[in-house]
Amino acid sequence: MKTSPILLKDGYKVGHKFQYPEGTTLVYSNLTPRKSRNDDIHDVVFFGLQYFIKEYLIRQFDECFFQRPKAEVLKEYARRMDFYLGKDSITYQHIADLHDLGYLPLEIKALPEGTLVPPRVPLFTIRNTKPEFFWLTNMLETLLSAVLWKPSTSATTAFQYLRTFTKYARETVGDDLSFVPWQGHDFSFRGMSGIEDAIMSGAGHLLSFTGTDTIPAIDFLEQYYNADCEQELIGGSVPATEHSVMCMGTQDNEIGTFERLITVVYPAGIVSIVSDTWDFWQVVTGFLPQLKDRILARNGKVVIRPDSGDPVKIIVGDPAAPAGSPEYKGAIECLWETFGGTITPRGYKLLDAHVGLIYGDSITLERQHAILEGLQQKGFASYNVVLGIGSYTYEYVTRDTFGFAMKATYGEVNGEGRAIFKDPKTDDGTKKSARGLLQVTRNPASGVLELKNDCTWEEEGQGELKTVFRDGKLLVERSLAEIRERLKTYLS
Repeated sequence: MKTSPILLKDGYKVGHKFQYPEGTTLVYSNLTPRKSRNDDIHDVVFFGLQYFIKEYLIRQFDECFFQRPKAEVLKEYARRMDFYLGKDSITYQHIADLHDLGYLPLEIKALPEGTLVPPRVPLFTIRNTKPEFFWLTNMLETLLSAVLWKPSTSATTAFQYLRTFTKYARETVGDDLSFVPWQGHDFSFRGMSGIEDAIMSGAGHLLSFTGTDTIPAIDFLEQYYNADCEQELIGGSVPATEHSVMCMGTQDNEIGTFERLITVVYPAGIVSIVSDTWDFWQVVTGFLPQLKDRILARNGKVVIRPDSGDPVKIIVGDPAAPAGSPEYKGAIECLWETFGGTITPRGYKLLDAHVGLIYGDSITLERQHAILEGLQQKGFASYNVVLGIGSYTYEYVTRDTFGFAMKATYGEVNGEGRAIFKDPKTDDGTKKSARGLLQVTRNPASGVLELKNDCTWEEEGQGELKTVFRDGKLLVERSLAEIRERLKTYLS
């Protein structure tokens, strides 16, 4: 669907140009995560602004607004407003003036993407650079908010998974963290709210991990974040089956399907086989022992994939099940009994390299922790499992998960600066905004980012917020490699 970017706004934004005080020449705003609704998450990963600038402020405004004939653009705008608000309800000269200018007269000053940002610290500020276009700053609020809250939210969620995987790897494996980027696999694509949502969220996942089934997230990072799959690992996966494949092989010959997959279709390399189409425990304790010699003789790994039930009980074991049963032991212990393995430098059991397990259904941060903690308590290393992260995790969120909001804090009217803010008495403090010109600094002792309100222009020009966009041009570009490296520094 193609829509002129000048129309990508809430309906009430249309009239705000005429509602500001006469003589208004500057509107200065910011986008800030105001509050975490998750008590265990105290910072937000900033991600997505470079995409927004390249895609919307540059490409879409150029192709769908500035490069189109002015008469055509104005006719389209007038038609929409006439049948939305009523004929001739507003004037359109400001739209014509913007078209004549030929670029967006805006300045955006931002933190580097991949930065961990505490609540109530702005990710970026935005203001108009020409006085007559003061109305443009907050006209973009709707578009900025709609596009940017999700990639930052998904990147934040992925980073929490990464932190937990890293913690348990250090405790149960040792200093080798090379497998951690593969332990979180993006399975969310089909459950997301549209293609752009899935791709942006999938790109946020790839800041922390390399495992993904969201192929276009790789294209996204190449197109907007200077990544190159020929020079670096952006994202990858392995051959894997689905239930239709297993069903087509018939229940009576399920073991034959397994054998064909690991000896004929994929005689070498990694292959993931969904294993609960009928009886998961029969696969684990019946089929796999029969195929043990062939699995151990392969140059590669056979990964079994349970896909239903309680993932903690399936992987770690169910203490309520009959003692000694496969259900009681859990999948990892059963695999260890069949295939054995090695002991890590930290003293934990690690399955033979020819076999593994991935679970991708209903995994949450809480279940991730329960699985890894449960395995550790039983003496098993965290590297025995890969967990798929799906749309329940990446889609069961809203803009309010971290309270993202764009608010104006400063303006100028008839040459006079005005520090503005909101502080509703009926609110719990979440909606209380910053005020005036803003400066973000890093505390020299703690390294934590901090906000200073009511700054002078000189102070506003200093600090961590740097100009990345001005008057239609992107001035600073970040690469995927740079963002990943920055994010990695927070793991220590």
